[in-house]
Amino acid sequence: MTTSANGTTTSPRRAVNVGLWVLQVLLAAFFVFAAAPKLLGDPLAVQMFDQIGFGQWFRHFTGAVELAGAIGLLIPRLCGLAAFGLALVMVGAALAELFPLGAPALALPPLALCLLFLFLAWARRDTVPVLARS
Repeated sequence: MTTSANGTTTSPRRAVNVGLWVLQVLLAAFFVFAAAPKLLGDPLAVQMFDQIGFGQWFRHFTGAVELAGAIGLLIPRLCGLAAFGLALVMVGAALAELFPLGAPALALPPLALCLLFLFLAWARRDTVPVLARS
């Protein structure tokens, strides 16, 4: 434990937990804003999903999954599972950028987010009932 200038004590574990929550809130906000154009029918999102070739149902599905993941990041019992699910979504986004959209450089941000989500899922693995230690 460490003592701060104002005399309060903090443990490293508490500091890590606060840092993880800050990360979760920022990622949740990012994915709410990422889901909105897909769910609201933004013309650029419609065009992009036309290029992907799965149809507009896939745009709605992707937006709903992103929004559900963002909400899940803010629910303590679901945050680890939500992070893992969003990591899978980011793998799909990277593959879409590589193949149907043909933009390999644009696959890097989703892959970076995937790694961030995998770290978050690992850090919050105790929140997933199946993976929790006895």
